[in-house]
Amino acid sequence: MPIEVLMPALSPTMTEGNLAKWHKKEGEKVRAGDVLAEIETDKATMEMEAVDEGVLGRILVPEGTQGVKVNQPIAVILGEDEDAKALDVKRPAAPAAAHAPQPPPQPSPATRGREGPAQREGGGTAAASLPAGNGHAASDRIIVSPLARRLAVEAGLDLATLAGTGPHGRIVKADVEAAMGGAARPRPPAPAPRAATPAASPGAAPAQGRDQVVALSGNAPHTEVPISAMRRVIARRLSESKQTIPHYYLTVDCEIDRLLAMRAEANAAADAKISVNDFVIKAVALALRKVPEANASWSEDAILRWTSVDIAVAVALDDGLITPIIKSADTKGLAAISAEMKDLAARARAGKLKLTEFQGGTFSVSNLGMFGMKEFAAVINPPQGGILAIGVGEQRPVVKNGALAVATVMSCTLSADHRVVDGATGARWLQTFKTIIEAPALMAL
Repeated sequence: MPIEVLMPALSPTMTEGNLAKWHKKEGEKVRAGDVLAEIETDKATMEMEAVDEGVLGRILVPEGTQGVKVNQPIAVILGEDEDAKALDVKRPAAPAAAHAPQPPPQPSPATRGREGPAQREGGGTAAASLPAGNGHAASDRIIVSPLARRLAVEAGLDLATLAGTGPHGRIVKADVEAAMGGAARPRPPAPAPRAATPAASPGAAPAQGRDQVVALSGNAPHTEVPISAMRRVIARRLSESKQTIPHYYLTVDCEIDRLLAMRAEANAAADAKISVNDFVIKAVALALRKVPEANASWSEDAILRWTSVDIAVAVALDDGLITPIIKSADTKGLAAISAEMKDLAARARAGKLKLTEFQGGTFSVSNLGMFGMKEFAAVINPPQGGILAIGVGEQRPVVKNGALAVATVMSCTLSADHRVVDGATGARWLQTFKTIIEAPALMAL
């Protein structure tokens, strides 16, 4: 039977996306793993791969369409022996933000009281018929793509134990690969319904509309800048961070003259140019390996101490920021970190990062030294337990052996989640970082 291709949720915060480009045309053969389309999310433009095999029978949403809701059908794939004429699917109208949502149909007197729980909640009956998130339908039939099934058989995996993250809980290639790697793949959260104004957290200040803000400012002249999807996500996540995470801050001054000398020598001997930030990423990773208590996250069930050291690095964009990740940074050399960081930053600014390259991370680094900032306190990126803010390296007077001297000093401020990292643990981690950054030869050991 025809298989609907749904708009995927490519990030936990995604509720809608833009269909930028189709890579297949109607009537073309589709194999599992083929790139079907490019989807623009609130963070980047990502490729959507097919999870089923067949023929692209009909494109329901043309390329260039914006505001396509997650789980909305965007195409239909036919089996080998199926005819496109048999399709009884109407092309949905392009989303129109200006139209007010229509109220759900009211049940007739004859049927009132017989509707199911989903109908009484205003959700219709579709949700009740969807398969469960672990890839099992109500009849315990496992819903899996052909490619994922083949990989699971080859790896000797029991499909019944896998959680499906594809459309309608379908087990896809990424789920099998995650299981093969021993990584627990959490079930993606259902997209939250969009509201006119975000609900305030307990104790949080109420959200203010445009007219309220203008009135409170004394009706000052102004221009309006539309709020992008990325800016909304940043606003929501960082507001949640400051409202729900008990931040505390520790600052240490690091002398980096030896680091600068080592950097100059390395850059003179090689084509690759290593930056101070590359040294910082490596030192942060090594410090987390030496003080694993700081490489952790809070959950209501347990403190999660991560065995991998994955460093998320803040990269400024025209309309916000993104945090591409250097995975297993403690195991990589400075040259490898430098090359990877340059590639990630370039593709981040071009909007070409994959979800796995910016979603996650166990600790973050934010560097504003290039803007001349002496020091600052960064906001923790949940669910991580800490972030290190790096200031400018500048010459300052210091006292050495009772005499005044001049050294290049860089102020570094740790923002830590007190639920996970106690003050003494944070201080011990920052001392370890200072030791490594001031003796850069330790990074080569």
